[in-house]
Amino acid sequence: MVPGDHGPRRTLPSLAPRRTPPAPGRAEPLWRDLLGDVLRRERLAQERTLKDVADAARISMPYLSELERGRKEASSEVLAAAARALGLGLTDLLSLAQDELTRLAQVRPARRRTPSSPRHDGLCLAA
Repeated sequence: MVPGDHGPRRTLPSLAPRRTPPAPGRAEPLWRDLLGDVLRRERLAQERTLKDVADAARISMPYLSELERGRKEASSEVLAAAARALGLGLTDLLSLAQDELTRLAQVRPARRRTPSSPRHDGLCLAA
């Protein structure tokens, strides 16, 4: 095993999306939502309670719940503690969140105008 390598990656169970689709102006998911989803899936995959993981991470159970629901932005220290409590490194947690972001981007590609297509707002100016 190479230093820093935590062995083979486990596949997290797939959960049904628990959030409503983003508003039309907000196509990108929030990082705190992605991290919360990963924390919750990993905890559930390990069949552990909020209390168990919160105690191991030395953070309050309500705060961990808020993190899992994407309601709070966590510091890197708190994220590292939560990851360690789940047997992950911070890099593992961030990598899993990045994987989720990539998966979501493939499912819902952003709509973009092509550079060659002019923008018309229906307004015509005459000289």
